[in-house]
Amino acid sequence: MSLATTTSGAAIYYTLDGTSPTNTSQVYQAPFLVAANLTLKAIAAEPPGYLNSNVTSQAFSANIASGTLVWSDEFSNSGTSNALPDAKIWAYDTGYQCCGNNEQETYCAAGSSTTPCDPNSPNAYLDSTGNLHITARNPSGTTYTSARLKTEGQFSFMYGRIEARMMLPESQGMWPAFWLLGNNIITLSWPGCGELDVMEHIDGNNPPPASGGTPEGYDWIAGSVHGGTSASEANGTQQYHPTGFSAAAWHTYGMIWSKGQVEYYVDDPSKVYATFTPSNFPGIWPFDQGPQFIILNLAVGGSWPGNVDATTVFPGDMQVDYVRIYTN
Repeated sequence: MSLATTTSGAAIYYTLDGTSPTNTSQVYQAPFLVAANLTLKAIAAEPPGYLNSNVTSQAFSANIASGTLVWSDEFSNSGTSNALPDAKIWAYDTGYQCCGNNEQETYCAAGSSTTPCDPNSPNAYLDSTGNLHITARNPSGTTYTSARLKTEGQFSFMYGRIEARMMLPESQGMWPAFWLLGNNIITLSWPGCGELDVMEHIDGNNPPPASGGTPEGYDWIAGSVHGGTSASEANGTQQYHPTGFSAAAWHTYGMIWSKGQVEYYVDDPSKVYATFTPSNFPGIWPFDQGPQFIILNLAVGGSWPGNVDATTVFPGDMQVDYVRIYTN
């Protein structure tokens, strides 16, 4: 669903529950997936000297069965050489320390020639077998490059089951993640927009932030949620860490997102390892306020994993077979 107005300077406000939108409703910032029975209502508002527009309404009766695949990027590549990710889906955060956390990398757009990025050694590319590679490189000295892909402004969704099949690098300072942010980060900023971390992986030599920590060599995945204020988070307090688990092998990391509930799983959606609801979230629950966009990135260093050291292996390669969204 895309919304537009011919009135210059107007903002669009909308609802998905059939109620009439006002100037305090969700602000439209990006196209979003409609895969459920719902009624969308929208208004244009706010240019000086103008009244709000009439309400525009559209009812959807999709009647899609639960568990139906409704969107995916399979990272297909019909050629015999590497290709760039689909620009109609993926945008990029770019620059040195662009995104907080005291990370060490410069994020490069696919094919970027801005130093230290190298279009001949891209940090994001599709191989000829149909996998996305997000690759952390060390072109010289203490200079590191990587990629942070996002669907911001191009694709978003609200509720459903999302999963990605991935194989992750395991090395000091490597910080791969699969996560989401609210479209309203443009107007509400972080963390009020809500952050859903489907998968974060830190090298096993770094214990997770659970009480008491864990021994070194403990390979683990964190599922986290953030919202409200910076102090309102459930950050890595529920981890996936079965005996023998290795993130260096292929695994499917998923989230089941429904009204008032977020659940995380690895490989099997019937085996949820972390559940978050307004009752166990320490703040204002932000995950029912509107659609979110997808992020795939491989950070280098930073506040959580710590900086790279002599044991860090470059290039670090995060591989993604697909990202899929199902109805729930």
